Amino acid sequence: VQLVESGGGKAQDGDSLRLTCATSQYNLHMYGIAWFRQAPGKEREFVATVNYSGAQTYYADSVKGRFTISRDKDKDTVSLQLNSLKPEDTAVYYCAANRFGRATSLASEYHYWGQGTQVTVSS
Repeated sequence: VQLVESGGGKAQDGDSLRLTCATSQYNLHMYGIAWFRQAPGKEREFVATVNYSGAQTYYADSVKGRFTISRDKDKDTVSLQLNSLKPEDTAVYYCAANRFGRATSLASEYHYWGQGTQVTVSS
């Protein structure tokens, strides 16, 4: 499956952005989807995940209460709403898919990855 992220850009401290993960095959509903991010000079880190049905979601402690992951069943997309952005949220954000439909924070359990979208937050 080919994943495509959109919605990144530049924001100010405290602003909001919405990232979207989609695929041209219209089968995203079969996969567990996660967002990871990688800041310059840092390791890739888990951000949030949702299982195939949308019933299970998990978040990294650093974004809990600020970011929300959700599925749009009509559009067959997964979005990540980023609220109360901080400069430390600056990173390339990647969408990833688990072909077994699971929600997991482990990058090694994701089989497909998008190219990433840049989010830059300035103070």
